[in-house]
Amino acid sequence: MTIEFFKYQGTGNDFIIIDNRLDIFPKNNTKQVSQMCDRKFGIGADGLILLEQHKQADFRMVYYNSDGNLSSMCGNGGRCITHFAKSLGVFENSAVFEAADGMHKATIENKIVSLLMNDVGDVSVNNNYVFLDTGSPHHVSLVDDLSEFDVFQEGRRIRNQLYGEEGSNVNFVQKKGDSTFAVRTYERGVEDETLSCGTGVTAVALAMHAIGETSANEVNLRTPGGDLKVRFRKKENGYTDIYLIGPAVQVYKGEWE
Repeated sequence: MTIEFFKYQGTGNDFIIIDNRLDIFPKNNTKQVSQMCDRKFGIGADGLILLEQHKQADFRMVYYNSDGNLSSMCGNGGRCITHFAKSLGVFENSAVFEAADGMHKATIENKIVSLLMNDVGDVSVNNNYVFLDTGSPHHVSLVDDLSEFDVFQEGRRIRNQLYGEEGSNVNFVQKKGDSTFAVRTYERGVEDETLSCGTGVTAVALAMHAIGETSANEVNLRTPGGDLKVRFRKKENGYTDIYLIGPAVQVYKGEWE
């Protein structure tokens, strides 16, 4: 069977996206997903996303990590599938879709996608890190020299030693200004550093606000793959009206046999 796919990237976080509204993709074949995401023997991607029919919303987003396993919410993936759905004519101005962590709203203007994330209630502030869930679990640590930091080794250690088999994504952050932070992320499921992580930069923005490193309600995040913005509103118990804002780009399309 030949499967048409589209390659997308959102600030360097790259995805294989497939229109699965006719339910043609073998969703239980984790080996095939892993093969397609392989950068040496496949298409190459941080993850694979299926766009599917939904009875109430515009569409459903099904996300697989590059290891072939179903995963939690992916923010950059959510922005990319929104762009893809609009290119298919699934919606006109604004979209509502369901992902692993529930319902989301999104809009597009000049290839910039604004994605409404779910509210975050519990922000756990510890001695040298912050932990919170922005649709996926995230560990956030401030470091002094991010460009020279060993994200792979330290990220892998924290992911496994502190969070066990289920693991957590691990973000390392350096403050660059009152409302600007540089971020590098080790992602579980990919088990490596990625050029950008949408739920990760969302977690960083909220964590930096929670520990008083910024008082701004719109934070600029610099990742190795590009710049993103996170806008939010503080409420009594956590954060609401959280938007992840940045570009989504279709790179090419092809066929997988």
